[in-house]
Amino acid sequence: MFVDVHCPERVEPAALDSYLERGWFRMGQTIFTTNWLNFRDTFYSAIWLRIQLNNYTADATQAKLLQKNSRFQTEIRPATLTIEKELLYIRYKQSVPFEASVSLQSLLYGNSDHNIFDTHEVSIYDNGKLVAVGFFDLGKESAMGISSIYDPDYKKFSLGKHMIYSKIMFCKERGMKYFYPGYFVPGYRAFDYKLDIGTAFLEYLELQTNSWLPLSVFKGERAPIKLMYTRLNELKQWLERSGVNSDVVFYDYFYANQTPELSGAELLDFPVFLVTEKSLNEWTIIVFDVRYDKYLLMKCYPVLTPPSPAVVPGYYSEYVLKAEETLLASATVEQIGVVLVNSFSSKEGYG
Repeated sequence: MFVDVHCPERVEPAALDSYLERGWFRMGQTIFTTNWLNFRDTFYSAIWLRIQLNNYTADATQAKLLQKNSRFQTEIRPATLTIEKELLYIRYKQSVPFEASVSLQSLLYGNSDHNIFDTHEVSIYDNGKLVAVGFFDLGKESAMGISSIYDPDYKKFSLGKHMIYSKIMFCKERGMKYFYPGYFVPGYRAFDYKLDIGTAFLEYLELQTNSWLPLSVFKGERAPIKLMYTRLNELKQWLERSGVNSDVVFYDYFYANQTPELSGAELLDFPVFLVTEKSLNEWTIIVFDVRYDKYLLMKCYPVLTPPSPAVVPGYYSEYVLKAEETLLASATVEQIGVVLVNSFSSKEGYG
């Protein structure tokens, strides 16, 4: 699945390694995966990252930060929540342009009364005053960075990056193989800072091949959502030449599987699909699956009706959908296009 969430009672170190290798990450006291994001009604690909630690060496940025921040004291230990850290979080939250969790407690633990992860913290002090703290979870051979917060008055010291480097060096010294900083988002610059840390050792998880590759070979035009949109528009143009009108629409509820209450429902999680007037009436859609390089004609059915679905051109938000079966898989525009064209002159539909 492209989007999913698990709610385990405990995540053992080896299990965390396995999750991270498959592109999963922590969210409160759950662990989730997604390949798509929607920021301000624009859809993006989430590209998961990891840093190889075996041969990792400090880069010039790290060396400069260490020298610049030599006045501070850094401590790494098992994580705890304190009033001091919550107050620091409030100050940090007030300084950022995005909507953050209501508290550090909510960010890390949600409504849970126990921690299913082995969480550690990097705390930075200036003459005894806590000015930054970052959290990360340890697996057996891997670790994931969760979040880093700092006093806005210390912004010029790049303490966020400083803490990521501290986490990386701590994990390397423990003999770990990988550090996972989360995802970056091609076309959305807010996450690009991750690409400047350990660049020579960065890898990304390629969805098309389900393999980790050097970031240096990543091509923006191969971002999965761009590829899906391009291939579906190729089909749309082929259909138009054949006299069939169609629309390529973004699906507002691709993220539904990420809701813990819907875990296991296996709802539709393709972020974009093509419909014709007849296909939508028969609850069939056409997607392009980048994992198999194929068009899929899928039978769906509505399972949930949102209380007030938005009506926006180019978006589908009338129902939350579930895929029932795949009626046809095709690697070519022509093959699936012929099926769609013929369906307009057939009383039997797509069967």
